[in-house]
Formats: sequence, structure tokens, C-alpha cells
Amino acid sequence: MIDTILNFRSEMSFDRMLKIKTTGRDDTGADDMNYPYEPTPYSVLQRVSGTGLIGKKNHLLDYGCGKGRVSFFLSYQTGCRCTGVELNERLYKKALQNKETAVSGNKCSFLMENAASFEVPSEIDRAFFFNPFSVKVLKPVIYRLKASCRINPREIRLFFYFPSLEYTGYLMQEESLMFEDELDTSDLFYENQKREKVQIYRMNI
Repeated sequence: MIDTILNFRSEMSFDRMLKIKTTGRDDTGADDMNYPYEPTPYSVLQRVSGTGLIGKKNHLLDYGCGKGRVSFFLSYQTGCRCTGVELNERLYKKALQNKETAVSGNKCSFLMENAASFEVPSEIDRAFFFNPFSVKVLKPVIYRLKASCRINPREIRLFFYFPSLEYTGYLMQEESLMFEDELDTSDLFYENQKREKVQIYRMNI
């Protein structure tokens, strides 16, 4: 219980620093295809930003961005530009509200789009996923990333936080993706979870 309270206070302090409001789970509009909103812990995002794989020259696409936490933090921490894609109108509007006050709001943009049919802009070279949707949606998402990469050849890295076995199984079999690294994040939390990690893949076209 004490550990939970301390984690919540830490999350709130980062929100205050970034001048945004992103805490709390939101099940609005969730179903078998599109999963509930749950913000990626700041401690995990700190570890991702510390890899050196995201920097000022990169443009990150956050799938299922919710209220925009990933975009606001990583743009602030690494200097990258970020685009968030969100299907849920309620969450999309909250991301726009946060953009108005966020310290790094000028580096972030948000779109209300269906990820499965979203045409990936040619400048995107990084993508982040925290289980925003099912593998049925992930497959066309990967297809559109590949299509964008064929039109404008470039190195694209994909970051998957807390991946399910279904996600990992599909990603390992996808020929266009090469497993590159895995960040162990289990030490950041009291409960030891096998899924507490960030898997990093590189797209090869």
C-alpha cells in the first residue's frame, strides 16, 4: 500500500513538472479490439529515454496516445518531435487540453484516427506501443509502417512496453522486424511481472 502511494505521488509530481494531467485509468470505449487507457509509468519512460535511441532528430508516433503522456515526456526529455494517434474522442480532447499547458506542447501533435487505417507520415522513425489494441489491429498497423518505409526508406525502431505473449509471438514471426534489445523494467515495481519490459524492434525493408 505504501509503495502504491509513493508511486502515485511520483506520477503526480512528473505531471506537475510537465504541466499536464495524465494519471488514472480510463475504460471509456474499451472493447476486445481497443484496450483501456492506462498511462505508461514515468519511471519506464525515463528508462526508454536513457537508451539514446530517441533524440532531437527523431519523430516518434505514439499509438493509442490517450492523454499524451508519452509524447509530452519524451519530447521534453529527448528533444524529439511526437505525434499521438488516438481513436477515443474523450481521450483525444484531453490530449489537446494538455497540449495547451504542456512545457513541451510545441513539439507534440495529436490526431483522432483509427490506427489500423492511419497512413504513417514519412518523417516518422520511432513508434511506441503500450498494448493500445489487439493483435488484429496491430497487424494492419505494422503493414502501414512497412508501406511508409518502402516509400521513404529509413530506419524505424518500435518500442513495445509490457507486451503480451500474443504480441511477442506475432512480432517475432514478422519478417520485416528484427528484435534488437529488451529493457528489463521489473526492478522499478514492487510486484515482479514477467511482462515488465520494453522490447525494441528494428524494421527492415
